[in-house]
Amino acid sequence: MGSYVLRRVLQMIPVFFGTTLLIFLMVYTLPGDPVSALFGEKAADPAVVASLKHKYYLDQPIWKQYLHYMGNLFQGDFGTSFTGRPVSDIMADAFPVTIRLALLAFVFEMVFGLLLGVVSGLKRGSLQDTAVLILTLLVISIPVFVLAYLAQTVFATNLGWVTPTVQDSRDLSQLILPAIVLGSLSLAYVARLTRTSIGENLRADYMRTAVAKGLPRRTIVTRHLLRNSLIPVVTFLGTDLGALMGGAIVTEGIFNVQGVGNVLYRAINQKEGPTVVGIVTVLVIVYLVASLVVDLLYAVLDPRIRYA
Repeated sequence: MGSYVLRRVLQMIPVFFGTTLLIFLMVYTLPGDPVSALFGEKAADPAVVASLKHKYYLDQPIWKQYLHYMGNLFQGDFGTSFTGRPVSDIMADAFPVTIRLALLAFVFEMVFGLLLGVVSGLKRGSLQDTAVLILTLLVISIPVFVLAYLAQTVFATNLGWVTPTVQDSRDLSQLILPAIVLGSLSLAYVARLTRTSIGENLRADYMRTAVAKGLPRRTIVTRHLLRNSLIPVVTFLGTDLGALMGGAIVTEGIFNVQGVGNVLYRAINQKEGPTVVGIVTVLVIVYLVASLVVDLLYAVLDPRIRYA
């Protein structure tokens, strides 16, 4: 196991450098001058512009800028935004909010997605199965922003259970509705994936053997069927945790959640290169770590999988 983890970590290194390089090139080679954009429609003093470019290392070739950024990154310095605020401070304010939102959405999609998928998979062709398929199809078909506005209209405007927008992003109770909207699409995929996986494993030889041994139905379902059926679901859930954190731009914007998505959206509009690159770098690390954890969980779910 130790040698496998070491190999996976070594494989993550070129992926990390390649991804951060790609993002860095996309951000800093876009048309337009981010320094001049700070002055808006006002005419900028060329001396001031040159001074700012030198301060942010923008007067150097792109490869030198990248090496400079990575050198600072390995010292824990994510750079400074064009407003003069350290990017690490910006992320320290935004990431806790998005982490809470993403974890709420993750728990929602995992619990209810697995529950619906198991019920649908065990009762294929039944009324419950049809209802789950129709429900998940509707959720997949509705865009997230439409679902968000519908949730605001029903639960905030009509029923008055919640406020239309989040007033305090640190209040966990106010993040419940945005989390449900954020996790709804993934819930539909988890339910359908679980249903399909259970249907395939129900026809497997080991299931017929377990039934022939006279094992209790609960033991067959929990120890044999679910354990093997969850492998593809765990793969999806592991990668989706990072996707929830990075894909919350629309949800956070509609519900006024002051998290990473909101900060990233504003940074892109304002051409805040250091902020965009810093946030995306952290999200890349989250994706890589989640991928490693998922691989290690395979051996827990399926004893036949062993890492040399």
